[in-house]
Amino acid sequence: MVYVSRAAWGAVLGCGLVAALAVGTAHGVFPALCAVALSVAAALCGECARGNGRSVFSITRHYLSVRRVIRAGRRQRDVLERETLSVRRVQEETLLRRLRDAKNTRYGLEHQFSSVTDVTDFLKRHPVTTYAHYEELIRQVASGEEKIVVMETPKLTMTSGSSGCGKMLLNTKETNSDYVRGMSVCVDAMEKSFPGATSVLQTTLRLVYPSPERYSEAGLRIVESQFSAKHTHQLCMSPAAVLQVQNERDALYLHLLFNLRDRHVGILESRFSCAVYDAFRLLEEHWKELVADVESGRISSRLPLDARLRSELERKMKPDPVRAAELRTAITEGFEGIATRLWPRLHLIHTIDSGPHQIYAENLRQHYCKGVPFYSSLYSGSEGLIGVNLWPLQDSRHYLLCPCSMFFEFLPEEHLDTQHTLDTLLMDEVEEGKNYELIITNASGLFRYRLGDVVKVVGFHNQCPVVEFLYRPSQTLNTRGEKVNEALFLAALRKAVTQWPGAKLVDYCCAESGILGDSSGGAQPHYQVFLELRGVRNLTEEQRYKLDMCLQADCALYKSFRIKGSIGPMRVQLVSEGAFRELRSHMISFCHASTNTFQMQRVIRRKDYADFLLRKTVS
Repeated sequence: MVYVSRAAWGAVLGCGLVAALAVGTAHGVFPALCAVALSVAAALCGECARGNGRSVFSITRHYLSVRRVIRAGRRQRDVLERETLSVRRVQEETLLRRLRDAKNTRYGLEHQFSSVTDVTDFLKRHPVTTYAHYEELIRQVASGEEKIVVMETPKLTMTSGSSGCGKMLLNTKETNSDYVRGMSVCVDAMEKSFPGATSVLQTTLRLVYPSPERYSEAGLRIVESQFSAKHTHQLCMSPAAVLQVQNERDALYLHLLFNLRDRHVGILESRFSCAVYDAFRLLEEHWKELVADVESGRISSRLPLDARLRSELERKMKPDPVRAAELRTAITEGFEGIATRLWPRLHLIHTIDSGPHQIYAENLRQHYCKGVPFYSSLYSGSEGLIGVNLWPLQDSRHYLLCPCSMFFEFLPEEHLDTQHTLDTLLMDEVEEGKNYELIITNASGLFRYRLGDVVKVVGFHNQCPVVEFLYRPSQTLNTRGEKVNEALFLAALRKAVTQWPGAKLVDYCCAESGILGDSSGGAQPHYQVFLELRGVRNLTEEQRYKLDMCLQADCALYKSFRIKGSIGPMRVQLVSEGAFRELRSHMISFCHASTNTFQMQRVIRRKDYADFLLRKTVS
C-alpha cells in the first residue's frame, strides 16, 4: 500500500471542501461530490507517481485504459452468456452469416452459398477440407486477385509452424473483432479472479519481439497474429523503442532491464510460456550486468545498439542505486522463487501454458515463479478465436468454445484416419468425456476446415461445450501404426524424469529413425529422443531405458511392438545447454516465422533439424 502523508490528506480535504462549497452552492450535491472525488484522485495520483516514478498523466491514462477494458469485458461476458443458452440457434446464425458474407466471392459463387438455407443443407453440399484445398486460392489472393474467398482486401497471416513450416492464411476485420471480444471476456474473468492485477499501481512486463515488415508480391501485409496490443502499451514499462531491436536476445535483455527498474510490476505477459522461461534464464545468466545498468542508468555496451536508438532508450533511464541494491539482495538469495522477490506485487503470469508449452510453465512454477498463479486465457490461432478460459483459478486449462466466432463441427477421434465421407457432430451433439478433432468454418475463408487440434469435451457451460486441448495428429510418432501422440509421450517422459535423481526437464523433441538415415544408430525403426536437462550431466543406459519402459506402461500398442521386436528401443540423447534455443532460431529463420508466435515442434520431420541436434549431443 502507498503511504499518503498527513499533509497530502490535508491538501486533499482542503481542496475538496473548497471545490464542494464552490460547486455545491450553485449546482447541487452530486457535482460537489464529484469535485471531492477528483481532488482525492489527483492527490493520490501524485503520491503514487512519486512512489514508483510515474507521472500523474501516465497513471491517469493507465487507469482509464484499464477501466475501459474492464467495462468492455463485462459487456462481452454478458453477450457470451446469452449465446451459450441457445447454442444450436447461434451456431446456425453464425454459419449463415459467414456464408452470406462470402456468397459473392468466386468461391461462394462456385459453391452456391446464396442458396444454402440451413446447417443440414451446408453439410450436404460442402466437403470437409484441409489446407491443400485452399493453398492455390490463398496464393491467388497474395498475388493480388480480389474477391476469391473473402470480399474485403485481407491481410495475410502465418500459422505458428507447430507441425512444420507455417501455412499462409487470410486475416479479416471480422476475425480481429472476434479476437478482441474474446480477449475482453478474459479480462473480465481476470479482474474477478485477480483483482489486484488491474490496480492502477501495477504495470505489465509484456514480452513481445519485433517482427519484420513483410508483404506479398501484390503488397498485402503479412501479419503475425490477429490482434495487436499497442492500444494498451501504456500499461507496460518497456519503451516502444525496444521493438526496434531486431535481435531477440538483445530485445529480451532490454525488456528485463526496464522492468527490473520498476518494483510495481504486477503481471508478466507473453503469448507463450517459453518466452517467460527464456526471460528468467537470461536473467540468471546476466543479472550482474542488468543490475549494474539499473544502478548506472546506462545500457550495457555489450549490446550492439544503433547510437540513435541507444540514446533514445537511455533518455528513459536514470541512475537508481537504491533499486539496484534491492535487486542484488533479492538475487543473492537464489533464483528459486525469485519472481516475487524482484516484484513484490506480482499477481499473475498471463500466458498460454497448455499443449506444447506445458514444460516451460512447469519449470517456472517449480523454480523461478513459485506461488504465482498462471492464466492461460485464450484458445486461438491464425484461424481465429476458438475458445476462452472462464476459470482462471483452475489448474486445468479448460476453454469454452465461442459459438458466435466460428461454426464448429466435431470429428470423433476414432475416425481421424477415415478416408471416405466424414460424419461430423455439432455443438449440441458431442458427449462429455470424448475426444474430437475440431472442424471450423470461420470469417477468413475457411469452410469445414480440419483444424488439426484434438480436444476432449470436459463438460458444458449452459449448452456450450467446454474443451481441453490434447494434441495435434501431425505431432504423433508413428513408425508401425502405434500412433503415440504428444500428450501420451510427454506423460511418459515426465514419469521417467522423476526417476533420474536431480534431473529437471528443460526441453525435448523426438524424431522417427527413418528420417535420420545412416545416423539413426539401429536397424529397427525406433524413436530418437533429444533432451535438454538441468541438474545432471549424463544418464546411464539403465536410466535412459526408463523412458522406454514408461512409454510401454502407458501405451499397450507400443509395448506389443516392442515385445515383438518390430520397434527397437529408444535412443535417448542429451544435448548441450541452449541447444533448443539455437534450434528454435534456426527453425524461425528457415520458415520465416515470427518469434512471437513460433511453437516448438515436438516431433521433427526434417533431417536437417535432427542433424542439428545430433551435432549438439553431449552424451
